Amino acid sequence: MTTPLRPAERAYSLSTRSGWEQFVTAPPRQRPDLLTAAQLRKLPAQARAEYEEQRSVWHANLGPLRTPQMRAVHEQLDDIVEANRQDGDKVKGAAVIDAYPGLGKSTIAQVFAREFHQRQVSLYGPLTGAGHDRIPVAHVCLTSSTSKRSFNAMLCRFFGLPGHDKGNAEELGHKAADAVLACDVRLCVVDDVHFLDVTRRDGREVANHFKYLANTFPVTFLFVGVGLERRGLIREGLAAGEEELAQNARRWTTLGVSPFEITTEAGRRTWRQLLLAIEKDLVLAGAHPGMVADDLAGYLFARSTGHFASLMTLIARGCRRAVRAGTEKLTRDLLDQVRNDAAAEAARQELLAAFDTGRLSARPAAAGARALAAG
Repeated sequence: MTTPLRPAERAYSLSTRSGWEQFVTAPPRQRPDLLTAAQLRKLPAQARAEYEEQRSVWHANLGPLRTPQMRAVHEQLDDIVEANRQDGDKVKGAAVIDAYPGLGKSTIAQVFAREFHQRQVSLYGPLTGAGHDRIPVAHVCLTSSTSKRSFNAMLCRFFGLPGHDKGNAEELGHKAADAVLACDVRLCVVDDVHFLDVTRRDGREVANHFKYLANTFPVTFLFVGVGLERRGLIREGLAAGEEELAQNARRWTTLGVSPFEITTEAGRRTWRQLLLAIEKDLVLAGAHPGMVADDLAGYLFARSTGHFASLMTLIARGCRRAVRAGTEKLTRDLLDQVRNDAAAEAARQELLAAFDTGRLSARPAAAGARALAAG
């Protein structure tokens, strides 16, 4: 009888201390060995199933890929966080990553926060001066029904405090503040902030609560969401003509994340570098140099519209189909059979037509010249 496999996915919640620490301390995934087609055919059935399981999890978790967008936001975040080293009597400015869906903003925030957490523990040790566990980062995600009380309860739940959902908003807020101070928290990531509706009373209360927390907690807040400025969160829901009264507009620094573009030579080079990085990490027996970065450059842009999440979803699903079908490589014909997210699919045909007729190209000039020389 064979020994059952342990699931390879890391099933943790970043909104709990234990899950966050698993994320921070987990070792890099080990890339599965690349087997040839002949070696694959020789694998016994159980070994083949285990190998395919390893590859599925690997392809579903590629990265993080340090795109120019990630590097640019990380540089700004480092400026903000390190400039927020004021004493506790001063209010620290907050950072806001505000971008369209599918551009990797949550990943950008999580990678920055993980590296910040690791640096803090490396510098100051795992325990605070008072002997408490050092937890440099707290991470919570808002919901569509977030209130001031439920937000404080989320913070208490993150720290695993007893009775994390018992008490009123003020009592839970005091518990959370005590934990933040005791554990030397320095950065608090609040994701899915777009769930707040500042046209409603409870949404405005939470937005105002953020200002109170900034005054109370000696931490930098990093808010992440979609269309936060357009939704009025930066101006706190104030009417036109009253925007100058909004404290958030003076305390919050907004950072954007752009999709990839191929209308400039620099944009095409950046797109190619991303595809080369992805290609290097794929574990497919039939893969060849240029399979992704050359053969599929325009096609993948059309299928993803330059959105990082759509691209990675298509790659992961395509790799799974290539393994299941036995082709062990990514081609246009194979990827045509793979459905992507609704937004990407809606733009697919028009973009593909532009690439097919030569009105658009995703290949930088240097890469095109190399391809012609090789041909």
